[in-house]
Amino acid sequence: MHALRFEGRVVLVTGAGRGLGRSYALEFAKRGAKVIVNDLGGDRHGQSGSSNCAADEVVKEIKACGGQAVANYDSVEQGESIVQTAIKNYGRIDVVVNNAGILRDTSFAKMSELDWDLVIKVHLKGAFSVTKAAWPYMRERKYGRLVFISSNSGIYGSFGQANYAAAKMALIGLSKTLALEGQKYNIISNALVPTAGSRMTETIMPDDLVKAFKPEFVTPLCIYLGHENCSSTGRIFEAGAGWYGTVESYRSAGLVISNAIAEDGKSILSFNY
Repeated sequence: MHALRFEGRVVLVTGAGRGLGRSYALEFAKRGAKVIVNDLGGDRHGQSGSSNCAADEVVKEIKACGGQAVANYDSVEQGESIVQTAIKNYGRIDVVVNNAGILRDTSFAKMSELDWDLVIKVHLKGAFSVTKAAWPYMRERKYGRLVFISSNSGIYGSFGQANYAAAKMALIGLSKTLALEGQKYNIISNALVPTAGSRMTETIMPDDLVKAFKPEFVTPLCIYLGHENCSSTGRIFEAGAGWYGTVESYRSAGLVISNAIAEDGKSILSFNY
């Protein structure tokens, strides 16, 4: 890990005021990157207004260690404004880590349209907005690294998180598509599925696991995915507690049948080739 340096690179991390985002931003800066620390300052439910304190504190930490960073307080829906913070201050943007997110957990039966819309708006529309604004600059330079922070909730489902799970799975589809569209421009795109203790997971993880699954155990993989040495694209990576892996999709052997009937169900489900 110590060999991966980011001198000359500009990295944007959304939702970087706390938890995983903060850890990503600090490590990128430690390795020589100029970092845009984006954080609206709201609570995990997307409420409580906005505060500059979280982003400012991370910038202060970075500068205290001799690094370079600028704070941005915009909502991720204002992607153009966030990216312009990078362009105006540093003249370029090389890496985008789409990390910002909120929770509006409730069972599907009780979920309101507002609960659904707010989560989709921040996670999915926010990632679209920020990446869309950065895309032309990456295409022009023929270089870019995109990291979409997804979730196990998206891959496996999670009770009471239909909105969050849908948004996180959608980010994987977005990442895979941009990996295809970005190939000829040397734009690498991957999804990262972290397991870490943070304010986003403290309500569903026991206290001992929150303490054990530190964000810092996920950060090394995020750093690699943002580095020029990373050639893997369109992949889903998992990380947590020092364990790292990938997630793949597989198709069953399937069956060609003239009339689809229920009795053929077991054959359709079989993975015995």
